Amino acid sequence: MDRTREYILVYITAPDEDSAKKVGRSLLEARLCACVNIIPKIHSMYWWQGRIEEDSEVVLIAKTRRDVFPALEKRVLEIHPYECPCVIAIEIKEGYEGFLHWIDDSLAIEEKG
Repeated sequence: MDRTREYILVYITAPDEDSAKKVGRSLLEARLCACVNIIPKIHSMYWWQGRIEEDSEVVLIAKTRRDVFPALEKRVLEIHPYECPCVIAIEIKEGYEGFLHWIDDSLAIEEKG
């Protein structure tokens, strides 16, 4: 693993598949992540405004680097329909070197030029 870069997964929830695709496509077009997995229809239970709520949601998992997270978070907050979306980073401690290089190659075309 390239120890000079810190790789992360970003876990994001969305209310439906259309919203998830909109967020995912926006992140990819901006080169803020290399890949987005969309996991449809999870059942969520959570505290919101003093009550326990239950709802169906969709999960996005984006593969990226820690240095990109601030811009990724900003983009999600700009387009996400939730007032307080779940956008959390999970550290990748180990990973296949080829896959991690692919993340780097996918993120910043401008770095190559």
